[in-house]
Amino acid sequence: MRRIVFLMMILAGMALMAAARDKEKAGRQYIYRILLKDKTGTPYTTDKPQKFLSRKAIERRRRQNLAVDSTDLPVNPQYLKRLCINKVKVVGTSRWHNSALVVTDDTAAMAGLRAMDCVSGCVAVWHSPDSVAKEEGTMEYHETFNSWDTVRTTRYGAADEQMRTVNGMALHEAGFRGRGMTIAVLDGGFRNADRIPAFRSIRIAGTRDFVYPRSKNIFREIDHGTKVLSAMAVDAPNVYIGTAPEASYWLLRCEDGRTEQPVEEDYWTMAAEFADSAGVDIINSSLGYNEFDNHIGDHKYREQDGRTAFISQSASMLAGKGIVLVNSAGNNGMGPWKKIAFPADAHDILTVGAVTPQLTNAPFCGVGPTQDGRVKPDVMAPGSPSGVISGRGTVVQDMGTSFATPIVCGMVACLWQARPGLTARQIIDVVRRSGDNREHPDNVFGYGIPDFGQAMKEVEGDKKRL
Repeated sequence: MRRIVFLMMILAGMALMAAARDKEKAGRQYIYRILLKDKTGTPYTTDKPQKFLSRKAIERRRRQNLAVDSTDLPVNPQYLKRLCINKVKVVGTSRWHNSALVVTDDTAAMAGLRAMDCVSGCVAVWHSPDSVAKEEGTMEYHETFNSWDTVRTTRYGAADEQMRTVNGMALHEAGFRGRGMTIAVLDGGFRNADRIPAFRSIRIAGTRDFVYPRSKNIFREIDHGTKVLSAMAVDAPNVYIGTAPEASYWLLRCEDGRTEQPVEEDYWTMAAEFADSAGVDIINSSLGYNEFDNHIGDHKYREQDGRTAFISQSASMLAGKGIVLVNSAGNNGMGPWKKIAFPADAHDILTVGAVTPQLTNAPFCGVGPTQDGRVKPDVMAPGSPSGVISGRGTVVQDMGTSFATPIVCGMVACLWQARPGLTARQIIDVVRRSGDNREHPDNVFGYGIPDFGQAMKEVEGDKKRL
């Protein structure tokens, strides 16, 4: 009798486990990248860009003599309707890649999509995680700075040394603090950036979330973007002044903190395309990818040509749209990868590495070259550490190329404000040529630490060359 009861208990337990597995399987979702064959039949045309680009975006193209082309046309809406078969929903698109992201809980439905005559490819890029780690951190913040954060001897406060390192004061003293320039910040969250008093004067043009499922509030996510934003946008005299305190900012969430999967390259692309259509001048991206969860979709060294990885293809298009991308080199220097991450390998961007207070390269900084032999990183800035303002509203010292990047990005905005006649590619060239290692650039230090005061003077005296 005991054996029978014991056997029944085992069978009941197995049944419960099977039911739990079935429930988990039924609740799991998958995202696929659908590549479309063409844009035939689209209602959009390149001679009417106002239908899909803002006035500011069109003016940026006109100013740099850049034509609107077929890559700018949105994905054919009729194709998107066709993709929405049973249990499939479109959650994003890329006009530059002519692709769509679809989510489903039934992988068998993909067979129907693959068979469509408008579809050229289908790639699995995400599946919902088995579990989500509990969010760390607190939503509490300080209404005022700590007394010791005030530095009476300098208006720039905790940002003084990093500003001096890139000679940013020269542009500020000449009256160029980013006014009229728009910067998109691509990141994973901007915790409390809507509440911390020092952030209230920042010119926020708007916010968007491109991660599926959407956050309830990007200001309640991680504070990585808050720190990045502070390095450019905060204007708190004697405590902290960023590199472009008078610029306007779009805050775009495209990093999923729950998992690391290839779909984040699609989210990044969607954010960059939105930034383009909104008319931004510069993108700050303190993000980079090379290894994913369960090693599904991991990148290889041979892909670092700026043309292979999905995200790098997107990044390499930005200068051709009139936008300067300033991207972190990545923090893989001391790990097994060693090199820059993606899209830091892209063409016609500024990849930023980190230096120490002694102005030597930070050991964690990713190195070059690219697979096709280009120098990377492009330039260096303080990042080991950098002074930033955290999501708690306190001045902290933090480590990473993530925080070196906005120091350069904000100064690029000031330089472009001073020299608005330059194109995106010309700005990139000027910044490289202002580096203190420009005579012999290498793949650890790049062109060196830029001197933005010198860059401003050089452009003024070198207009014929440009």
